[in-house]
Amino acid sequence: MISSRSNLKIKKIKKLQRSTKARKEERAFVVEGPKMVFEAPKNQRLDCFVAESFFKKHKDRIKEADLSYELVTDEVFSSLSETKTPQGILGVIKQSDYLLEELLRAKEQIPLLLALESIQDPGNLGTIFRTGQAAGVTGILMNAKCADIYNPKTIRSTMGAIYQLPFVVASNFEEDLEKVKGLGVKLVATHTKATKNYDKENYQEATGFIIGNESSGLTRGALNLAQEWVRIPMKEQVESLNAAIATGILVYEAYRQRGLK
Repeated sequence: MISSRSNLKIKKIKKLQRSTKARKEERAFVVEGPKMVFEAPKNQRLDCFVAESFFKKHKDRIKEADLSYELVTDEVFSSLSETKTPQGILGVIKQSDYLLEELLRAKEQIPLLLALESIQDPGNLGTIFRTGQAAGVTGILMNAKCADIYNPKTIRSTMGAIYQLPFVVASNFEEDLEKVKGLGVKLVATHTKATKNYDKENYQEATGFIIGNESSGLTRGALNLAQEWVRIPMKEQVESLNAAIATGILVYEAYRQRGLK
């Protein structure tokens, strides 16, 4: 049992939690809580750390999940936890690698892509993943200026969607958008100057919604790549919607039109 905060493995976890650079170098990230640990694909689980009190209550579940783990004292686990109320179990997970084409593949489903440009808030990014999974999104393309998808706050906000939705961080966002168009996806962007409301566009064919930065919106380059511009109507006093909320409105309209179940 690990009982010291200065243990090298404990120090490594803290570094992965706090440093984007460390996560990139190790190709790993940290998840906390039973849902995030038990739902992680077995072939991506690298390490697991269990608080002594959690183990006493849930040892049968841990055994059923076939987890390889190390016990730590409750005190040490509390020092690792990124939440106010430690959940007692934490995992180190291998990062995923996807190809752009994989974002458009889904069994018996027309592709529905999200292309995210410079989404800065980790909570927004995670919520977009979670909402996208619920509404049948098949994949997510992000530019390099988006928040780190493996940031602990982002991971918590995904509520496990990170394991289900393929995603790519583009080295050249506009170039990848061009490739997506070349694969038959209609790109749709929201814009205040659009003349068509979002619910008047057809999303029953392969569609990609381009979502911009929370404060500055989409760049001119991304807007110019969209085949259609739509608007989400709002009262005059309101300047814009939260990026995650706007995304939810768009993907659920696509969900409605496609009659997905």
